[in-house]
Amino acid sequence: MALSRKKKEEFITDIIDKLNRSKAVVFTDYRGLDVESINEVRNKLREQGVDYKVIKNSLFKRALNETNLKINAEEFENHPIAAAFSYKDEIIPAKVIYDYSKKNENLEILSGILEGKEVDAITVKSLAKLPSRKELYAKIVGSLVAPMSGMVNVLAGNIRGLVNVLNAYKEQRS
Repeated sequence: MALSRKKKEEFITDIIDKLNRSKAVVFTDYRGLDVESINEVRNKLREQGVDYKVIKNSLFKRALNETNLKINAEEFENHPIAAAFSYKDEIIPAKVIYDYSKKNENLEILSGILEGKEVDAITVKSLAKLPSRKELYAKIVGSLVAPMSGMVNVLAGNIRGLVNVLNAYKEQRS
């Protein structure tokens, strides 16, 4: 069913808003996926706070023309595209889509936008292999805690040694 002019304008406005607000966008070719598979990807992304939209190429080009982004829209000419828009985390959309594309090879990563700059598919896949923000925080906390716990063990060892010496002295005296 064809979209009315008003609906197209609303859609373009929505895409422009999403492009401007996003920290990261991942563009995919969804050719070969059935509706159930697209909805599965969409639901996995939605759980992470990421929007996933199928975009008609002509409307996408019009939306790009109204933003400050320098993206080569010509590379999408022969591909039906869907875009994952992430507003909080730069890595989540790449990670979810990459994981799903390993399961279903019909979902192809085309390129992306990271902090307002276009990145290629190889960069998006490299981002997907990075640890998540929570994992990085856990590693930082572990790195900070390790020296402190080592210091506590060293100090406790001295006290334990003193207690053992005093106990030995007490047993020797009695």
